[in-house]
Amino acid sequence: MHPENKESIRAVFATSSQYVNQCPDTKLPEYAFIGRSNVGKSSLINMLTGNKKLAKTSATPGKTTLINHFLVNDEWYLVDLPGYGYAKRGKAQKAAIEKAIEGYILQRRQLVCLFLLIDIRHEPQRIDLDFISFLGENGIPFAIVFTKADKLSISKRQAAVEKYLAHLEPYWEELPPHFLTSSVDGAGKHELLNYIFEISDSLR
Repeated sequence: MHPENKESIRAVFATSSQYVNQCPDTKLPEYAFIGRSNVGKSSLINMLTGNKKLAKTSATPGKTTLINHFLVNDEWYLVDLPGYGYAKRGKAQKAAIEKAIEGYILQRRQLVCLFLLIDIRHEPQRIDLDFISFLGENGIPFAIVFTKADKLSISKRQAAVEKYLAHLEPYWEELPPHFLTSSVDGAGKHELLNYIFEISDSLR
């Protein structure tokens, strides 16, 4: 089953959890989305599901503090993880969120792919590069999702992607899959969804 339009996707909120041991007891595959605060994660999730109200978007960064599960087509879960790197969080809250993120990524057996969101407009940031290294060191399957492509011209967005991948290349035998997206004009929606559906098909 491959989505051709937004009607192909039916996503409903399932549950919120503070830590991995509170996540749903299910055997369905999970695809998690994570990124720095204000990278456009909620907007991307809403774009992918065709539901502008599914994930709460906010002008205030760092709004997501829980692990949020959304059930898609009764076949898989889309998981919205807390954003990392929000400077205005208190020390205790930062530690709790880091524990939640690390616990989910390292312990959640249902996780089949983590999508790391990167704002295409910025140079490679140390916090993201460290996170990519963490994923690689722990053998976590992941893909990079470049967001906010509509903010750059077509030539500039492609150049930015190539520059980012060139930065990673010396450290990776094989570069992770990547996608170029925009929650404004829908760019990358079908490519990303087809990738998810292909993985799910291969797990059957």
